[in-house]
Amino acid sequence: AGARPVNAGKGEKTMARKCALGLDFGTNSVRALIVDVANGEELGTAVHGYAHGQQGVILDGRDPNLARQHPQDYLDGMERAVHEALEQARGQADFTAESIIGIGIDCTGSTPIPLNADGRPLALTEEFNDDPNAMAWLWKDHTAHAEAAEITELAAKLRPHYLAKCGGGYSSEWYWSKLLHCKRVAPRVFAAAHTWAEHTDWMPAVLTGTEHPSKLQRGICAAGHKAMFNPGWGGYPDAEFLSALDPELARVRATLPDRAANVSQAAGGLTAEWAMRLGLPAGTPVAIGAFDAHLGAVGSGIEPGVLVKIIGTSTCDMMVAPLSGDQRDIPGLCGIVPESILPGHFGFEAGQSAVGDIFNWFVNQIEPGGKAVGSHEELTRLAETLRPGESGLLTLDWHNGNRTILIDQRLTGLTLGLTLATTPYEIYRSLIEATAFGARVIMERFEEYGCKVERVVNCGGISAKNPLVMQIYADVMGRPLEISRSAQTCALGAAMCGAVVAGQEAGGHADFAAAARAMTGVQPRKFTPIAENQRVYDRLYKLYRQVHDAFGVKGRQESLHNVMKDLLAIRDEMRAK
Repeated sequence: AGARPVNAGKGEKTMARKCALGLDFGTNSVRALIVDVANGEELGTAVHGYAHGQQGVILDGRDPNLARQHPQDYLDGMERAVHEALEQARGQADFTAESIIGIGIDCTGSTPIPLNADGRPLALTEEFNDDPNAMAWLWKDHTAHAEAAEITELAAKLRPHYLAKCGGGYSSEWYWSKLLHCKRVAPRVFAAAHTWAEHTDWMPAVLTGTEHPSKLQRGICAAGHKAMFNPGWGGYPDAEFLSALDPELARVRATLPDRAANVSQAAGGLTAEWAMRLGLPAGTPVAIGAFDAHLGAVGSGIEPGVLVKIIGTSTCDMMVAPLSGDQRDIPGLCGIVPESILPGHFGFEAGQSAVGDIFNWFVNQIEPGGKAVGSHEELTRLAETLRPGESGLLTLDWHNGNRTILIDQRLTGLTLGLTLATTPYEIYRSLIEATAFGARVIMERFEEYGCKVERVVNCGGISAKNPLVMQIYADVMGRPLEISRSAQTCALGAAMCGAVVAGQEAGGHADFAAAARAMTGVQPRKFTPIAENQRVYDRLYKLYRQVHDAFGVKGRQESLHNVMKDLLAIRDEMRAK
């Protein structure tokens, strides 16, 4: 596909494919994906897990909020994954390494890395090699919850417009919270760090030889959604505001540029050293990086009116709207940022701090009924036998805090309706339903502020692997759900960035609209709401919102006296059927 014969003067040859490489740096591993830019055919893919810690994450048993990664794992995993993907792609017709015309990169975030004056991560130096505080502060690190509350409080007094663009509150998952926490708990590390770079900015810089702080480009995706960057106030937060938090933050601010780039722009060309290490042509353009979920939205064909849900360990829910529109601020979102997802559009990000992580917690930590009975597969099979509401349970999906719309990492999970007859599979279904209710809260917040949801496209491992989850989501949200054609949309979105920065002259695409038409699609199967289920879930959702607001909204004193009794009434009604 995508190849045709051309006259070369001496007989006929076949035109080489034009392909892009997407590098997807996830929470536990890095994936390399090689894609034909003409039709989205995936020619080669490989995944390598990170070597350090537990499944690539460095933890601390004394502090459940800590989650770090070693930058060396990014480099080693990338090299191995690219070589394996290339080897696989060489088995396809008309492919050679020279077929790669562009490279795109996505990473988790906010995952900032402390760098020295040369742009080298401190963890790659002998002095700090084993110090978790000198490593990458992974997105799911919540050690900075106190600092996040402090930043929110100060911004509300001094810079309320900062908060308006990030949903009304600053998160412990984000850039400045983590820097401030490092300053307080690891002053030696903070003093040694000349600057801090998001993982998604550092990776393109490494491949293009632009790691030095004077050359390192910052992407609008990470800067805008996690570091309070906005062109409207001159970039990052001003030095006066940061100094009010800690004067040393202003020192870091001085190392940051006042402009940020989007994913249609190149960070540079692949260096000779990395070309040799990866087996790719030197000079291949490398796109500015973005967050994995944001490029997953690109790989799902996001456009105005489309809500893209990346469903994995957590979720990220994204929409876009033209820059030409009159867009209101939306309380509770993780940011409204110009060109953070698609050039020419505002990018909106929301999400849930845990989804798959909640299911894994129940199976791996609680181990209900033992490993044989309590597997995901067996619990799913048994949960499918239940009607909506039949368990009599209602759960809050806050096991890792609430990202949207409450922006409160100090909230915790809760299950109501437990009796001595409650079974593990009833709880498991209740956990699924809870994440679906959280998804509906997010969708309704978008629509409340003028972002009409005309389609819902899902991607991520759970959406492709678990039909029960998708049907429950459709019933709760009251919308048909589609699933992206690619099983690895984040890497596909990254490859699309590579195709765009390569440009039409090199065989790529002029813009993301053209790339989406050629490279994306959805699966034939849709999950349509079942009317009877939807009616029951509407009743349960009212109870969910009652409990959600009672525990999550400051100042609410609503009585919860009815909730347990209403759950029992719904349970008995469903069992009678």
